[in-house]
Amino acid sequence: MTNNRSPAFTLIEMSVVIAIIAILAAILIPSLNSALERAKATKDMSNLRQIGIATQLYMNDNNGIVFSTTGSWMSQLHPKYLSRWSIFRSPFDKPVAPRTTWEDDTNSAVSYGINNGPANNVVGASADKISKPSVFILFAPAQASGAAVTFQGTAGFATLPGVTVLGIGSNMATSSPGGNATRGTQNSRTKINALFADLHSETMSWATFTNNAATANDPDGTFRWTP
Repeated sequence: MTNNRSPAFTLIEMSVVIAIIAILAAILIPSLNSALERAKATKDMSNLRQIGIATQLYMNDNNGIVFSTTGSWMSQLHPKYLSRWSIFRSPFDKPVAPRTTWEDDTNSAVSYGINNGPANNVVGASADKISKPSVFILFAPAQASGAAVTFQGTAGFATLPGVTVLGIGSNMATSSPGGNATRGTQNSRTKINALFADLHSETMSWATFTNNAATANDPDGTFRWTP
């Protein structure tokens, strides 16, 4: 007997296959995105730790001074204490001008800044000035304003004192350049990585990160942004 049935899928069979693929994609894509964000957060934390180690080496060679006021802190770390300029770029960074085609070019912008607000002046001062090094935030991602995580950074570092992360008071969540940083960098922008003056790094909530007042739940808030 001759079988005249076509080997092609029927419309119902194709609909079932497409539905299964759609269900699998709906399950797997959020997991993949979550894994990618965790990888970025890990790399971001690694960058901060390497910056912290390089800063410690610098201070060991300079009587505990937190960088010179001549030139930028980045140029004082690279290349003597930090071999790759690309460590200054966060994986959360969405590139904006100025950028170069080579990520390790010293003319490329940076993603991190030092907490050197107008009331702090930690750059050029001894680390002994910082009363609670385990609480005072020294480095963090310097963000631009807006809903997306976009770091501005600057070029021409030889003539700049450095990139300031945050100021004090009304400028509490302001990066320079960039405007008001509205939220964190990860976990739906509720958390951010930071490097403290004792050179340990940790992930913290955006609410805690921006708090500069003592509260019942956060008694050390006063010392977070002020030495």
